[in-house]
Amino acid sequence: MATGWAGDGAVQDQIDATIKDGIQRVRDQLPRGESLKRCEECDAKIPEGRRKALPGVRLCVACQEVHDGESAAGAGYNRRGSKDSQLR
Repeated sequence: MATGWAGDGAVQDQIDATIKDGIQRVRDQLPRGESLKRCEECDAKIPEGRRKALPGVRLCVACQEVHDGESAAGAGYNRRGSKDSQLR
């Protein structure tokens, strides 16, 4: 595949790095430690089933949905992409 001045395998390296960054971002967002019994945002009770299913949970379902929606709004921009691909 012709890629201009890029070296052999540069495109695959870019893809691999993007995937690796995505996996690390998701792992960093996983809760850790003991689950809270009350939501740290709205103080609603967190059901026992949720605490067992997701150890380290800190938010109720409603607050988690809002948090996930805000996180998704800023995602999707490939900072590792070449300047050429960002101009298209």
